[in-house]
Amino acid sequence: MVREDTIVAQHALLEHTSELTQRVETALSVELDRLAGACPERLLAAMRHSLMSGGKRLRPLLVLLAADACEGSLTEAMPAAVAVELVHTYSLIHDDLPAMDDDDMRRGRPACHIAFDEATAILAGDALLTLAFEVVGRSVKPAGRAAACCVVLAEAAGPLGMVAGQVDDLAAEGHAGTIEDLEAIHRRKTGALLTAALRLGAVSAGASDKQLAALVQFGAYLGLAFQIKDDLLDVAGDPTTLGKRTGQDEKVGKLTYPALLGVAASQQRIEELIHQARRSLQPLGQDGTWLAAVADYVKERDH
Repeated sequence: MVREDTIVAQHALLEHTSELTQRVETALSVELDRLAGACPERLLAAMRHSLMSGGKRLRPLLVLLAADACEGSLTEAMPAAVAVELVHTYSLIHDDLPAMDDDDMRRGRPACHIAFDEATAILAGDALLTLAFEVVGRSVKPAGRAAACCVVLAEAAGPLGMVAGQVDDLAAEGHAGTIEDLEAIHRRKTGALLTAALRLGAVSAGASDKQLAALVQFGAYLGLAFQIKDDLLDVAGDPTTLGKRTGQDEKVGKLTYPALLGVAASQQRIEELIHQARRSLQPLGQDGTWLAAVADYVKERDH
C-alpha cells in the first residue's frame, strides 16, 4: 500500500514539474520548427512523430531539477534538457526496430518504423542524436560548459554507455545470466543516460564537486531502480497505461529481474535502491527535496 505522505509528495511533485514539463515541450517544439523548410518534410515528420508524442520527460526534468538543486538557472539548463530528450527519443526509435526489440507501439501510438518505414526511422533517430549535440554546442554557455556537456552526453550514449548496454542486452537474450550480469547491462542501457541528465544539470549550474558527486551517486541508484520497475511493468503493467505491449521481455527471452528474482524480490530490490538514492541526496540538504520526490515517483509509477 502506498503511504499517504508519499501520495501527498507525488501530488506536490506533479504540481511543481507541470510548468517545467510544458517549458520542455515548448523548447523541443522550437527546435523542430527551426528545421522546417530546410529539413526534408518526411524526415521532419518522423522526428516530430516520435519526439512530440508525450512521455514522462523524466530525463529533461532531471536536468532542470539537478540544476535547481545546485542553485543554477533553469533557462541556462534548458538546452541540456532538450539535448538529453533528443538522445533519449533517438534511442527509443532504434530500440523499437525489428532488428532490436521489435516493438510496434510506443507511447500509445505506432512506433516510428510502423508510422513511416524502417529506413526513415533509422534516419530520424540519427537526426535527433546529432541535433542534440548541435543544441548543446549552440546554446549552452559559456563554451567550456558546452564542451563538458558534449562529453557527458557522448559518454552516456556511446560505446561505453547506452549503446554498449543495448548490445549486451541483445546478446543476453535466450541465455542464462546472473544478477551481476543484468545490473551491468542496465547501468549502461538505462542508468547511464539518467545519470547523465543529472550531470548535465550540475554542469549547467557550475556545481561543486560535492554536489556533483551526490547527484552521480543518486543517479546510479535511481537508474537501476527505474529499470527494475520497467521489468515489472512488462510483466504486470496495463498496456493501455503503458502505451505499449506487455510480455515482450518473456517473449524474446530477455534477461530481467522478475525472471531471475521473482516479482516480490524485484520489488524489494527497488525499495532498497530508492532508499539508497534518497540517502545519496543528503549532502544537498533541502535543495534535494524535489529529487527525492522523483525517487519516490520512480518506485510507484505505473507507466
